[in-house]
Amino acid sequence: MILVTGATGAVGRETVRLLVESGAKVTVVTRDPRAAFPSGTQVVHPSEVAGLGGALSGVEAILLSPRAAGADAAGLLAHARGAGAKRVVVLSALTVQYPAGLPRFRQQFQAVEDIARGSGLDWTILRCADFAANTLAWARQIQLTGTVRGAYPEARTSTIDERDIAAVAALALTDSVHNGQVYLLTGEESLSQPEKVAALGTALGRPLSFAESTPDEIRRGMLAAGLPAEVPDRLLGSLADYAREAGPTTGTVRELLGRPARTYATWALDHRSAFTAGGDR
Repeated sequence: MILVTGATGAVGRETVRLLVESGAKVTVVTRDPRAAFPSGTQVVHPSEVAGLGGALSGVEAILLSPRAAGADAAGLLAHARGAGAKRVVVLSALTVQYPAGLPRFRQQFQAVEDIARGSGLDWTILRCADFAANTLAWARQIQLTGTVRGAYPEARTSTIDERDIAAVAALALTDSVHNGQVYLLTGEESLSQPEKVAALGTALGRPLSFAESTPDEIRRGMLAAGLPAEVPDRLLGSLADYAREAGPTTGTVRELLGRPARTYATWALDHRSAFTAGGDR
């Protein structure tokens, strides 16, 4: 049995699908009673894994999402180990290894990595670049105006398709050869925001544009939209650093999966419906 936290997130949901298709038994942890998962998936509320209860019985491996696990990641892993679990795979960020953005966000990921290393479980750490799915935040602007407004247009990152992260996670959860490994997962092309917008335009078959705004303008707009302050803090802090030096690019996905990492253009084509009027995000 494999336990997946953050199961409704972009990586967690795809990992669940891959595991179920491979024949693995999967338990997902979610607060959303309406969340849909593949047939045969066991769904539990976070409160059901807070102790040595039935939800952890038979669990051999855990996909640990720091945001989903919250402040009690150490407790979850301790309970899981007590119930017989052997392995944990941590979704982390490449900023632990290549600092960018405000230190507190990097420190949050580092703290969870340290918890996994000290848990007594075999561990694998996936340090990921920014997700392609993050650009879904542009959908409304593209639908209404065809223009994306953003700060730091010169910032460059090797954005990764979350489906590639999920594929690596599924491997690490099911094969002990990955125990004790730290994998830096990125796409294979370094792109700026305007270049991503152009790729979306190609996928949609219409021209789109990127309009530069100041960081303060973007921050005010995000706060006015009801987003918590940590969202613009996280985004703008990272972009400011990547405008000075591009984020790293690795071939780790290719090495582990035996194929190239998916391109952002491929992601855009596969998700183009999310950027059309009435699109399903």
